[in-house]
Amino acid sequence: MNTLNIDKNDVLNAFKFRHACKEFDATKMVSEDDINYILKTANLSPSSFGFEPWHFVVVQDKELRELLKPVAWGAPLKLDTASHFVLGLSMRAPMVKHDADYIMHMMKDVKQFPEDVIEMYSKFYREFQEKDFDLDTDKKLFDWSSKQTYIALGNMMTSAALVGIDSCPIEGFHQEKSEALLKEKFNIDTDKYGLSFMVAFGYRKTEPPHAKSRRDLDDIITWK
Repeated sequence: MNTLNIDKNDVLNAFKFRHACKEFDATKMVSEDDINYILKTANLSPSSFGFEPWHFVVVQDKELRELLKPVAWGAPLKLDTASHFVLGLSMRAPMVKHDADYIMHMMKDVKQFPEDVIEMYSKFYREFQEKDFDLDTDKKLFDWSSKQTYIALGNMMTSAALVGIDSCPIEGFHQEKSEALLKEKFNIDTDKYGLSFMVAFGYRKTEPPHAKSRRDLDDIITWK
């Protein structure tokens, strides 16, 4: 693989360009090639132990978007105007506990580890859950999965900004009601997956009302 030679200013400009777009231009659609590129960056995102505890649902059906509005107070305008609307699901305990079938599938079939590596990896992963991070409840395991899924979210939004596509991450939803809807109308197994976030993609209708504001770098970084 060739060494990348991406201009750092181009990357920083993409971060400055990206903002939480409140309303999109409903007349402009993200191309199939571009949305697949964005989703591919989620697919290539890192995760703890490389276990990818996520799933992404791209909601293009207008009727399903309408059903989301009552349970997602932060989403209605985005649901009406976004080119693409994505639900970020994270795996629950039955999928990511150290002895879960999915974890064995990842090691054996996806990563294709030899038996001795599977044994070693399984030991490390169990100790990580039981001792290092004390992931001893279903909620803790889901929150850990969500941490990984948010890495993919950040990468999707950055990759979109790099090619001039806007986005908006959304946590403005009622989790219990949203997941009940996903189970009933989206055919999502909510015993295995929970909803971590929503994110909309498209093209801004207007420019942001103000410049991006952030704390000074010295306020957030300590060198030792």
